[in-house]
Order: sequence, then C-alpha cells, then structure tokens
Amino acid sequence: MSVESLKVQIIKKAWEDPEFKQLLLADPQTALKQEFGVDIPEGVELKVVEETASSFYLVIPPEPSADDNLKYSWT
Repeated sequence: MSVESLKVQIIKKAWEDPEFKQLLLADPQTALKQEFGVDIPEGVELKVVEETASSFYLVIPPEPSADDNLKYSWT
C-alpha cells in the first residue's frame, strides 16, 4: 500500500468514526497501529492536526538533497 493510499484511508476513517478521529488526534501512533496495523518507527515523530473552515496547514517536505535516503518505510 502506498503512503498516499494509506492517507486517504486514514482520513476516510476519521470522517466516519469520531472515536478513531479523537484517538488519531491524541495518539496517532496507537490509532494507526490499532486500526491499520501500521508501526511508526522509533525516531519518527508523527503529528496529526485538523483543519477547519478558517485554519489551514501547509506541509513543506525536506528537500531531496537534505536526505537522499529519506523514505516512508513505515507502510
């Protein structure tokens, strides 16, 4: 499963399941392990935030040259 596909599934689950959404916001590692069997590797920090009609977030990934070996290996 690709990272993008997993993101879509997580978002859909959060929209459909308020309890999952609350756990995802409070403890994303536990939520992803329980619902999707995904283990976040040690040393990887995962933050989950919720956009609203008046708040948006723009995520700027690291430059490819910053770490040529950067991979999402937790899927």
